[in-house]
Amino acid sequence: MRSHTIEEALQRASFCLEKAGLEQPRMEAELLLSHVLQSDRLQLFLNREEELPAKSAEQFERLVRRRCAGEPAAYITGEKYFFGSRFKVNKSVLIPRPETELIVERALHWSDRQKAAGNLKTVSCVDLGTGSGAIAITLALKVPGIRVRAVDISGDALEQAAENAAALGVKDKISWHRGSYFKAFREICPRPRFNLVVSNPPYLSKWDMESLPRDIREFEPPGALYGGEDGLDSYREIFEDLPGYVLKPGLVLLEVGAGQKEQVEDLALESGLFATVSWYSDLAGHPRVMEGKIPGPEPGPRE
Repeated sequence: MRSHTIEEALQRASFCLEKAGLEQPRMEAELLLSHVLQSDRLQLFLNREEELPAKSAEQFERLVRRRCAGEPAAYITGEKYFFGSRFKVNKSVLIPRPETELIVERALHWSDRQKAAGNLKTVSCVDLGTGSGAIAITLALKVPGIRVRAVDISGDALEQAAENAAALGVKDKISWHRGSYFKAFREICPRPRFNLVVSNPPYLSKWDMESLPRDIREFEPPGALYGGEDGLDSYREIFEDLPGYVLKPGLVLLEVGAGQKEQVEDLALESGLFATVSWYSDLAGHPRVMEGKIPGPEPGPRE
């Protein structure tokens, strides 16, 4: 697949990637070559007639072979953009998806409105199942004065998330906790409480796991995907422990899988915490993020 020019290399790589069944072979080829040359896709276009050095051509060929074998591009390049920031990723963390940005958008909307109304001085946030740290770090970047605790059951994931926080300049705004959701705080006294709870938990059922595309099934961490027989185990655990860790008023934002809206909403309403439960859809029109608003404390009697 070696070639003399950047354009020739891209054309040949695109052909290989198309034969491998990828839906956007040219874009994938440009992404991989941009990584090799440490440039952007515009520079590839402007320099498309330039000769591609042999060393770069060999590296590019290796990366294209890995992509053709199904390995996700984010693991090959070691990075993925989320909400405008670059996150390092490895096979210990789930690759951040665009639909998860809905959680950040709703959290920012709520925070701005609460502060404008004088209902909120400080945002105390917990990110349950932080993975690469994408949600926790983005909120630390975007919400002034926020305090974030990020939880994951995987020590390798927490290490990667902490590296991302340091690279993006927010390591002092986030503390890292290893454990299963709120159970990570069982030994902490006094118990931390939060007015913003965010999570993209594992939500795939046993059947979902068996029908996953190859690039997800063979490369992404199963612990970040599998949510039990019916896909709802994580939600059950979160809602069970949630009452002991929330401040009022508060907000809970959870990403859910396709077809889980009614079941997750039932679990939320059974908790008795929420004044309202709203849903926000992804670009495909699927309900993707549950937003549960926890009302403020009842006003005391007048003297």
